[in-house]
Amino acid sequence: MSLALVHSRARAGVSAPPVRVEVHLSGGLPSTQIVGLPEAAVREARDRVRAAILCAQFEFPTRRITVNLAPADLPKDGGRFDLPIALGILAASGQIRREALADYEFLGELSLTGELRAVDGVLPAALAVAASGRTLVVPEPSGAEAALVQDGRALTGRTLLEVCALLEGRKTLPSAVAPPTLPPTIPDMADVRGQAHARRALEVAAAGGHHLLLIGSPGCGKTLLASRLPGLLPEASDSEAMESAAIASVSGRGLDPARWRQRPYRAPHHTASAVALVGGGAQPRPGEISLAHHGVLFLDELPEWNRAALEVLREPLESGTVTVSRAARTAEFPARFQLVAAMNPCPCGWAGDASGRCRCGPDLVRRYRSRVSGPLLDRIDLHVHVPRLPPQDLRPDAPDGETTAAVQSRVVAARIRQHARCGKPNARMGQAETMAHCRLSARDQALLERAVERLQLSARSLHRILRVARTIADLAESGSIGTAHLTEALGYRGLDRGNAA
Repeated sequence: MSLALVHSRARAGVSAPPVRVEVHLSGGLPSTQIVGLPEAAVREARDRVRAAILCAQFEFPTRRITVNLAPADLPKDGGRFDLPIALGILAASGQIRREALADYEFLGELSLTGELRAVDGVLPAALAVAASGRTLVVPEPSGAEAALVQDGRALTGRTLLEVCALLEGRKTLPSAVAPPTLPPTIPDMADVRGQAHARRALEVAAAGGHHLLLIGSPGCGKTLLASRLPGLLPEASDSEAMESAAIASVSGRGLDPARWRQRPYRAPHHTASAVALVGGGAQPRPGEISLAHHGVLFLDELPEWNRAALEVLREPLESGTVTVSRAARTAEFPARFQLVAAMNPCPCGWAGDASGRCRCGPDLVRRYRSRVSGPLLDRIDLHVHVPRLPPQDLRPDAPDGETTAAVQSRVVAARIRQHARCGKPNARMGQAETMAHCRLSARDQALLERAVERLQLSARSLHRILRVARTIADLAESGSIGTAHLTEALGYRGLDRGNAA
């Protein structure tokens, strides 16, 4: 029978659906036809496969070859199917054993010389293959990524000839080996001089997973503060690290297997488009908000961003996922990121500075701040003003600030209390959980209602104030929210005033 079946995996978002490569040889004029919604790179595989088979000293069949990539309604892209197509042709023509193919799944692009080249999306494929019970065979450069899946078995090959020798029982391929995990390279909070209020807000944001907006003049330390947030967050769990690594694997930008446990920190330029943020393309790939999953997304110069690009953040900030829809397919990517944004108080950047150098009129300041919509500001829990530092705080002999390790210990302790209470950070509590775990005394409830009325806050802002107050109470090791916790939380809503949004 001139038919062979080979198992492989496609790439669809961050999942790896199974693909069965069916190769049939029949009579007729010699030709090779690939069907099953192949993209251009997949259709070109017939030329790469033919050259690789001949260079490996095998015979390329002079018959009609039909390659079906099933299921037929799933789009196939990239060079990941080169290796399974070549093995299917060799098995269908009787040059290697068909029976040996059933226990393996194959991924790999072929060069014209028969060498195997790395492909993207290996980690999601390795996770799926581990659940199926088969053994994954990948190119040697992709082995470190496949080895991150501890419950699976992955082998690495350098050439088509080596893989064929494995199937014939003449050779064993080496198991994929993960590189040693490198410690995270995160700057220390001790480098931040002064800015006690901003440092406190950063600690509160880290403890509860809250979004943060820093407002201040140029050079006051907004970017410096934002870059310290990842180091304050608790160490990522195995599942969180694996989810972030899987997104990096399918992004096409590369995954460093030695740093897969490090929380991501993404800082795109303000000229980035909406597609760059949320993801897209004919074959949808994740954008910046998904690449920051379980990490930090830093948006500098917030009013300079395109308004349409900023507005796409609204739904992901609430839901933690983003759906990219295209004519041919739809992909859903996780986007549970922590947003840190920075902006100047006015176009020249010096409004409110003691030097009095700002010459921007009230209307110009209002127009500048209105570039960031009220609904987006409503979704940011903490609005913090960062003043310009006095020169004496910048002296070489000025005392250093508190270290990242010291602050992180308090953050971790607060997170433990939150997970014991409701199994998630305070920022992700729903409405019912907020009402149950953020109760106030009658006096504090009246204080909150007066503040909501005076500042004209929305119901969403009210709930976010309660969650921030709950986080402040957790940092203080308090079982209930006190007046001091509530007033501090209210102080972080400065841009909610109607004349400042």
